[in-house]
Amino acid sequence: MSQQLPNLEKLSLPQLVAQMFVVRASGYLFDHQIQYPAWEPPREKLRHLVADLGVGGVIFLGGSAAELSLRIQELQSWAEIPLLTAADIEEGVGQRFSGATWFPPPMALGAIDQTDSTLAGDYAYQMGAVTAKEARAIGLNWVLAPVVDVNNNPDNPVINVRAFGEDAATVTRLTQAFIRGCQNYPVLTTAKHFPGHGDTAVDSHLELPVLSHSPERLESLEMVPFRGAIEAGVDSIMSAHLLIPSWDAQAPATLSRSILTGKLRQELGFGGLIVTDALIMGGIANTYGATEAPVLAVEAGADILLMPADPEGAIEALVVAVETGRISLERIHQSVLRIWQAKQKIFSVVPSKPQVSPTIPLTLHLAQPQSLTIAGEIIRKSLVVHGSLSRDYDKNSEAPPQHKLILRNLIYTDEAIDCDFLSRQSPAIAIPKSLDYQLQIIDQYSGYIPCLESSSEGQTATSSQTLLQLFIRGNPFRGSAGATSAAENLVKKLLQIEELQALVIYGSPYVYQKFRNLLPDTLPSIFTYAQTPLAQALVLETLFPL
Repeated sequence: MSQQLPNLEKLSLPQLVAQMFVVRASGYLFDHQIQYPAWEPPREKLRHLVADLGVGGVIFLGGSAAELSLRIQELQSWAEIPLLTAADIEEGVGQRFSGATWFPPPMALGAIDQTDSTLAGDYAYQMGAVTAKEARAIGLNWVLAPVVDVNNNPDNPVINVRAFGEDAATVTRLTQAFIRGCQNYPVLTTAKHFPGHGDTAVDSHLELPVLSHSPERLESLEMVPFRGAIEAGVDSIMSAHLLIPSWDAQAPATLSRSILTGKLRQELGFGGLIVTDALIMGGIANTYGATEAPVLAVEAGADILLMPADPEGAIEALVVAVETGRISLERIHQSVLRIWQAKQKIFSVVPSKPQVSPTIPLTLHLAQPQSLTIAGEIIRKSLVVHGSLSRDYDKNSEAPPQHKLILRNLIYTDEAIDCDFLSRQSPAIAIPKSLDYQLQIIDQYSGYIPCLESSSEGQTATSSQTLLQLFIRGNPFRGSAGATSAAENLVKKLLQIEELQALVIYGSPYVYQKFRNLLPDTLPSIFTYAQTPLAQALVLETLFPL
């Protein structure tokens, strides 16, 4: 692979255009492991996109950190021009690729900021540094983070705890700290989703939200963290699939020249990469189609076209747009030059290969004790705790004669069949099991609510005490930020029959506050922003102190 970026004049028009596209790929090594076949092409198709068409980059999801390292080395070996290699690692590399450090969601830092802004800023800086270091170690060079949206809508299904907080000052301060932490390593950073996705109740993965605020409100709130990110030296800014009538009544932000060029380029003076949010998302794809949307985005001012539904068709459509005079060749040169400048930054130290030699174990770079310590400290300092239970709890000590008291560990999660944070050895399962709790797991597919009524068996009456653990947070493509009706029914039913022993919520502070208002003051409850095994262990050790 060439370690030098070619001159623009040496590339054909299709080669120039292809550099503006970043396609999706599985982080797993083999085709039979692909999790999202509609978006992730098999190996030979991916090789065609990289080697033959010359796309500019790849965005990854899935697999272990070690697998991804090998995957990236292979893809870089196919590419004539070094690839941008990206991932949505807003909570650290371990959020997407197992084995690396997985931090709590950014809103945990916002909670700490409310009482100690200096400490929260330090954690944000360290989180950025660890994320960038581990990303670079496995071959990633583009961190699609931080989220700089101000989440001032509790019903937001797509941002929610991904944001640093609910006010512009907090988000700006922690955004800048995270970016500066990342700058210790040769990676690109991304502020998203311009001009602000925090005050929406619609998931743009599914349909197009409308942000009906005045220009004055947008300037004084939504735009503030983006100004801060630019001041901190952010490398790229990702557009939001939002319709903002006060700025452009016709086109969503991703396809709006008045927003991407007028506001972001000209008014804010941003000179880095403008990248679209994924073009396969319903907020764009449902209306504008697979080949027209990329052309409109370039007309609006985008440099990078992320995850087109039809990469080959989109490249051809953009080439035709230039050949017919709809888009000037100079406009393409402007974007490719910005891409060149970004690639020169990240490949100046390691032109084509990951920073870690195959002879150096990744274990020396990933999930180091100091990184895990930082993650644990953020979890501890953002916990919300009301009461606790005893580890020495005798499950029969309070039962009347001839009664058997059953302890139940009831876990609710959105989707048990595709859950990164639960396994047989997960603390949410293993710790209650060690205390003689019987496990029961339900999700949106269970199709029933477990029997919660006390019953009798033969001559022995039985009653239950339930530890209820809810894993609920806003998730893209789910369309809901709050508690499902099933989860709400569980809480209310257990309270009604007086069998709720303790409540733990992992994820949304809005859900916790809603349920906390239903609970008696004496009933133990704990909330954590994180859903990771580390968070589970810390929560249950707090709930069941030694």
